[in-house]
Amino acid sequence: MFKYLKSDLPASIVVFFVALPLCLGIALASGAPLFSGLIAGIVGGIFVGAISGSHIGVSGPAAGLAAIVLAAIDQLGFQIFLSAVVIGGVIQIIFGIARLGIIGYYFPSSVIRGMLTGIGIIIILKQIPHFLGDDEDPEGDFAFFQIDGENTFSEIVNAIGDPSLGPTIIGFIALAILILWGNVLSKKGKFFELVQGPLVAVVIGIVYYLTTQGTDYGIAEQHLVSLSEDRSTSGLLTQFVTPDWSQAFTTPVLITAFTIALVASLETLLCVEATDKLDPDKRVTPTNRELLAQGAGNVISGFIGGLPITQVIVRSSANVQSGGKTKISAIVHGFLLVASVAAIPFLLQMIPLSVLAAVLFIVGYKLAKPSTFKAMYDGGWTQFVPYMVTVLGIVLTDLLKGLALGLIVGIVIVLYKSYKNSHFLHKENDDPTDGKVKMTLAEEVTFINKGAILKELDALPENSYLELDVRKTRYLDYDIIEILEDFAHKAKQRNIDIKLISERGVIENPPSYIEFFKLRPKLN
Repeated sequence: MFKYLKSDLPASIVVFFVALPLCLGIALASGAPLFSGLIAGIVGGIFVGAISGSHIGVSGPAAGLAAIVLAAIDQLGFQIFLSAVVIGGVIQIIFGIARLGIIGYYFPSSVIRGMLTGIGIIIILKQIPHFLGDDEDPEGDFAFFQIDGENTFSEIVNAIGDPSLGPTIIGFIALAILILWGNVLSKKGKFFELVQGPLVAVVIGIVYYLTTQGTDYGIAEQHLVSLSEDRSTSGLLTQFVTPDWSQAFTTPVLITAFTIALVASLETLLCVEATDKLDPDKRVTPTNRELLAQGAGNVISGFIGGLPITQVIVRSSANVQSGGKTKISAIVHGFLLVASVAAIPFLLQMIPLSVLAAVLFIVGYKLAKPSTFKAMYDGGWTQFVPYMVTVLGIVLTDLLKGLALGLIVGIVIVLYKSYKNSHFLHKENDDPTDGKVKMTLAEEVTFINKGAILKELDALPENSYLELDVRKTRYLDYDIIEILEDFAHKAKQRNIDIKLISERGVIENPPSYIEFFKLRPKLN
């Protein structure tokens, strides 16, 4: 694992710079103390990173839980809410023991790819105001309708109409450095491979802030990273809060705990599958172990005053794109959060948010490349439609609603294809007057296929001859058997002869389909 340090250490620095403002912003969007977001980031990096079986996944506080956390803190108070986080972690551990990690595999790949693209687009859109020096909406608020009363597009319009000069200048400088570093300099030698462009951009951003203070091109404090409400850095590591257990087993707390466990588990499992798709080495994360790791992380985070944790696609994709190879990068990023808060908090609060926005622009673009849209379009409408619904749903609502919409559309398409492909119907020969028709039922035929089969049976002409082949059928819904039973009576009136072909032999005009399939061993 340590042989990839030369890749993992630079990647951990990039993940650190991506994670820092998101930890703070998600805490602010959740109505929680800012330090609780940092605690969750530290626990997600060090503890979950160590326990997890994911090689490149990075965990921390999740934007998808912000609305749930905000409502829970408002209802319960922060310390009682922490007890719900701990209980939620225990529930996740139970999920892992019960081997429920397989749930994530039931999401179509088109929806997972739509999630990646949608998050990439929303990252870019949400960072445009920060890039232009408009920081009314906190980092980590990824919902379309924002907590500052604006929406994604109105916030962009406001920022373009009134940009702040200093943040915009250093934002463009940082973006130019990142593009030059990634596309040109990184190929010029070992130094440019080891020293990552985001680190250079951040250093130049700090220098710019220090050298332009008091000028027309300077950067005001509200456009810099802030570790606390009043920008004070004294005693940050003493701000640990413990849970209040006085109402731990009341109905509101238990409902909150189960909601956190369910949503955090689902978001983690979807992120795991998406991250595995991004992994150049195509490694597969053990999902049950991941649920155990996330549950343990939430127990620890809740005990010391942190927000709920999930695996997070923004940090994970930044890790992949920066060359991270093993879990070392996730663990080191957690230690960097500890070290930075403990040793150099004053320096962190000199980083312009527009520089970090430039870093996230690159992350977002790599998630939402135009080539991805083309590939999904080329895959046909059954891939492209749920993909686009997921993308638009995430951009125009939020992550969870967008995923739900994409999944619903994906299920509808599966049902439609199942309806159409329940059987195969073709003429036995090319003579249109022959009247011989063969219907071969699929391996599994359910009530979903009722409409298609009824339509084909009703379309059979009078005086025809039907061969019904069920040799490949391993499951036949009782609803379908009833349809065949009813059709047998109609067939006599329309002078249609039926030959049933099964592995037990051939039966001409069976007296009872219900009795036949009851006695058929493979359908029991």
